[in-house]
Amino acid sequence: MVVLAYVLVTLQSGSEKNVLKKVASFEEVEEVDLVYGEYDAMVKVLVEEMSQLDKFLTDKLRVLPDIYLTTTMIVARQYKIK
Repeated sequence: MVVLAYVLVTLQSGSEKNVLKKVASFEEVEEVDLVYGEYDAMVKVLVEEMSQLDKFLTDKLRVLPDIYLTTTMIVARQYKIK
């Protein structure tokens, strides 16, 4: 079962460019967007299993020093895909 998730990320101010380039290099990451509002970035993640999502979040994303907070939303159903 394929798992699609969106991860909202809060970053240290001024670290956006370097951190997001690093995040974009991970094979699990489909898309990285800098956003304005409550969060600083949105990361689209696509993996084959929940265990891979867990490993990505705990071993790759959350260990980056300039990431303060992540909120993960797992997609239950997609209604429109371009």
